[in-house]
Amino acid sequence: MTHYIRRNIQHTMLTKMVLWCVLSFTSISVFAHDHGQTKPVFEMRTYTTFEGKLDSLNSRFRDHTTALFEKHGMQNIGYWIPTDKANTLIYIISHKSKKAAGESWQAFINDPVWKAAYKDSIKDGKLVANIESVYMTATDYSSIK
Repeated sequence: MTHYIRRNIQHTMLTKMVLWCVLSFTSISVFAHDHGQTKPVFEMRTYTTFEGKLDSLNSRFRDHTTALFEKHGMQNIGYWIPTDKANTLIYIISHKSKKAAGESWQAFINDPVWKAAYKDSIKDGKLVANIESVYMTATDYSSIK
């Protein structure tokens, strides 16, 4: 099996494992359902860092980003470091709706606290080489909605 195929299979398996972990937490209630409320969406993001920058990215998330997400209406669901993929952070957040996601991200990137934290974190060079984002909705049989 070529390295490329093996890597894609590992990434697919990791993605399925992360989703299974998130969806298996039956005690988590993401948002109260209100009649007429738009269906919540989950966003899975995969960050690939430049070599040697993962610890700095983790510090930025730990010290600044997660609190700012909450401030701007994004709920932190979970954060993972793959065991078989170097320089990678995968996380899932939830939004009240797809529209709310766009509004939250816009407010987040315009937040002066975020701008300062970002600027400080890249003083020795950028941390992130690539970001992948996938929006998802829960199935009717999911334990987390």
